[in-house]
Amino acid sequence: MRSASYKFATLLCLASCLLVAACVTINVYFPAAAAEKAADKIIDDVWGADGQPAKKDDKRSSLPAQSGDLLLAAAHSVLSLLVPAAEAAQADLNVSTPAIRQLTQSMEERHTRLKKYYDSGAVGLTRDGLVEIRDQNLVPLPERNSTRKLVADENADRANLYREIATANGHPEWEMDIRTTFAERWASKAAAGWFYQDKDGNWKQK
Repeated sequence: MRSASYKFATLLCLASCLLVAACVTINVYFPAAAAEKAADKIIDDVWGADGQPAKKDDKRSSLPAQSGDLLLAAAHSVLSLLVPAAEAAQADLNVSTPAIRQLTQSMEERHTRLKKYYDSGAVGLTRDGLVEIRDQNLVPLPERNSTRKLVADENADRANLYREIATANGHPEWEMDIRTTFAERWASKAAAGWFYQDKDGNWKQK
């Protein structure tokens, strides 16, 4: 009788653990602080500041089985797999995939050609994390076609970057939040004299 009651209690405990783990993994919120840190690192790399190496914080842990009971061991194993999925959302975002590195390097190389247009005010940073030709008259006529191509290529890389970061971290639905975070950080880190759009779309100069 006691054995049957113990098994029932153990099964109940396992079910409760699974329910709690499911709730934890479902309620994952966008990690704004981690996104800002990731954005700052990439922006510093692209714009030439000393970027800090990405930190790898693996919080996975294996919970040992208690008292040799197989059912409890199964509960621990399930929790060790499910709970870190929620914990990962609070850790640093992964911005070190090959695709992200390639996009960052492409943007870094292009920045050497775009910088003079930021400096002159011809190109500005938009509120949606992209760039735009703000004043075509500030671009010499022979350079206008090449400048338009620079802007188009930069915007393609930026859009792909935001999408790749969201996908690489297992949350494609975070793409718009990541884009918004980057837009804010691009503007915040812009050099003096550069133009950026505020939240209402109005151009302002740093």
